[in-house]
Amino acid sequence: MRISKSASITAILAVAAALAVTELVRAGADKVAFPEDFAKGIAYMSIDRAGGKAVSEYYTSREAIEAAKKGMPLPSGTAITQVNFAAQLDAQGNPVKDANGRFIKTTKINGYRVMAKRAGWGSEYPEEKRNGEWEYQVFLADKTPDPKVDFNGCFGCHKGQHANDYVFSFDKLKLAAR
Repeated sequence: MRISKSASITAILAVAAALAVTELVRAGADKVAFPEDFAKGIAYMSIDRAGGKAVSEYYTSREAIEAAKKGMPLPSGTAITQVNFAAQLDAQGNPVKDANGRFIKTTKINGYRVMAKRAGWGSEYPEEKRNGEWEYQVFLADKTPDPKVDFNGCFGCHKGQHANDYVFSFDKLKLAAR
């Protein structure tokens, strides 16, 4: 009886801890508001996404690009916004390409992904999850947060970019500064 009671308590504590970590990741995303002025920044990178038949364009501020150019961490207040445009499709449903072999984007926006950095953000996460002071959010085409996103994937992938201030496109930011 004693072992069963101890095992039950341990199981309850483990479930509570797992739920708390999940809630921390969800709560952090609530900090990131849609960056209404992202298009006033600099478009520094575009990626064709064959699987999604889309074109992703990345925007950030001049200050972020200048910091990257100097090899410095991006400043507090930085937001990197990825805008996902539907690609133009041919009659067979394949993306149409321009003279350079790049997908031709339409004006239809499928959604947005935003990573934002603010002083003090991330302190509630355990070290194995924390990505400096970055938080993540995914927005639907209507600019509302996507409630189905699991941000553990964002934290897990970006964790490996520690040397680049957790930003995969850090080198592209440096090139945009030229």
